[in-house]
Amino acid sequence: MNNRTRALIASAAAAAVVLTGCSTKGGGGVESKTDSSGVKTDFGVTDKTITLGAISDASGAYKVTGTSLTYGNQLWADEVNASGGICGRDIKIEVRDHGYTTDKAVTLYAEVQPKMLGMVQLVGSPMLAALKSQIKSDNVITMPGSWASSNLDTEQVFMVGSTYDIEIMNGMAYLQDQKMIKDGDTVGAIVLDSEAGANTLAGVQYYADKHNIKVESVKMAATDNDLSSAVTSMKSKGVNAIALILGPKATSSVTTQMQAQGLDVPVVANAVSFDPTLLDTPAASSFGKFYRVASVVPYSSDNPLMAKIRKEYAAKYTDKANDSVTMGYIFGTIWGKILDQACKDKDLTRAGLMKAKNKIKIDTQGLTGKLDFSEAGNVSSRLSLIETPDAASEGGLKLVQDLTESKEAKSYKTPYQK
Repeated sequence: MNNRTRALIASAAAAAVVLTGCSTKGGGGVESKTDSSGVKTDFGVTDKTITLGAISDASGAYKVTGTSLTYGNQLWADEVNASGGICGRDIKIEVRDHGYTTDKAVTLYAEVQPKMLGMVQLVGSPMLAALKSQIKSDNVITMPGSWASSNLDTEQVFMVGSTYDIEIMNGMAYLQDQKMIKDGDTVGAIVLDSEAGANTLAGVQYYADKHNIKVESVKMAATDNDLSSAVTSMKSKGVNAIALILGPKATSSVTTQMQAQGLDVPVVANAVSFDPTLLDTPAASSFGKFYRVASVVPYSSDNPLMAKIRKEYAAKYTDKANDSVTMGYIFGTIWGKILDQACKDKDLTRAGLMKAKNKIKIDTQGLTGKLDFSEAGNVSSRLSLIETPDAASEGGLKLVQDLTESKEAKSYKTPYQK
């Protein structure tokens, strides 16, 4: 991690933004004001800056994902600021590291909430679950770096791409299409004991019910990194494949133990379960039958916008890149659309942003499938692509199936879908 990165991750504002005026009050009692051009503001907006928050993981189980999301957020912000900003203001991102600890995330949110207009990133399904009632009462638009559809009961949550339940059933459909599993088989599910794990397991079970597949599941804590006993259990139950959602280090424990114990079956995993740094470890040889399900194109894609992101990233950062950089950039791009619309509406308050978000059209220029946020409680996409680890590819992943919606994903009703 370079010095610029450390400064970015560790930065903290010394003082809160103080806004004056006598109009309406937002959550937290901050009064709104109107600037000389007639734009109404409340939280996180001065005459010169728009401040967004990023409560991330730079030191815990998902530190590679969190740091990479932050890089992508900052690439977007730098790009916007170089072109004159939004509504005459530069974008500033206040970054905090919760280390994948829910209590710390709650504390950090309370600290940064009065300083920000919204959140460009919040990593972790447990953190989102703990904070979403506060996010709702504070009216803070939030882009979560977690994808449990069970957290879609809050309209301020802007979840980009397919959710864990959708991802895993698209992954299982791929395994079956490739004749790696069949109706009547037994599939093991090794999942986190959290909202993410429960949501993934719901997807596994839905697919299994459609295909007379037996599911053998085990739940693991986010701090568990030795999964030898879980693999032993899966082997004893004669599983034909394993579906999982874990931290990357725990994932590598599963694949290395499978290799050591002779459990030669395919593994399908949600995107957050793997990061390419694993290919620089002794576990690299254990990913021969590993399939990752994701919503964003591989970092090595020849997509023109992806090529631009790669070039900008290489000019600013030295850490190995991955597709979380791309997702972080997408989060920023969507935020840019919301802010542009709010500026046109002359309302950069949190309430104004909630109105603006319903007016925008989102085009990620092929970085993801089509995104649709029009239905409250529903997912924004049911499309997923399938990748395999590949050390020769920049970003560490190779595409094996492009964006596809399985029939199971199409028929599935998410928890808060109307």
